[in-house]
Amino acid sequence: MDKTTLVERDFKDGEILIKELDKAHINVHSALWLYNSESDSWRLIIASKIADFSSPKKAYSHISKVLKDMKNSGVSVGFSLENITVISPNHPLIMILSQAIHTGPNDINGIRFSRNRIGNSYIEDAFIYRVQPA
Repeated sequence: MDKTTLVERDFKDGEILIKELDKAHINVHSALWLYNSESDSWRLIIASKIADFSSPKKAYSHISKVLKDMKNSGVSVGFSLENITVISPNHPLIMILSQAIHTGPNDINGIRFSRNRIGNSYIEDAFIYRVQPA
């Protein structure tokens, strides 16, 4: 699916997926939509300890299973696994964002973070659900 533009449904669908990941006991440390100006696309970034303790393939298979279970129960989202990036909670992006934004470990917020500089890093655009310090 082309993700050059995010719409309200994408924001809601991201929230639905995060809730389902939480229910599946996948430790979602931080989650956000992040715009990449070089590729002119949005990615749903999921920071989870599964990225630290398993192979990338296994981390994505956990999320794929949740997406499949959602679909089988009649809940669909307007994006696929191809639009998701799984990273470590210790990834530089999360470390940088957590300097400016903190949410609770189970919170799901809708914080728009556009054209902001944190230290030497520039965030073109992001829609943040959850960011915790590492």
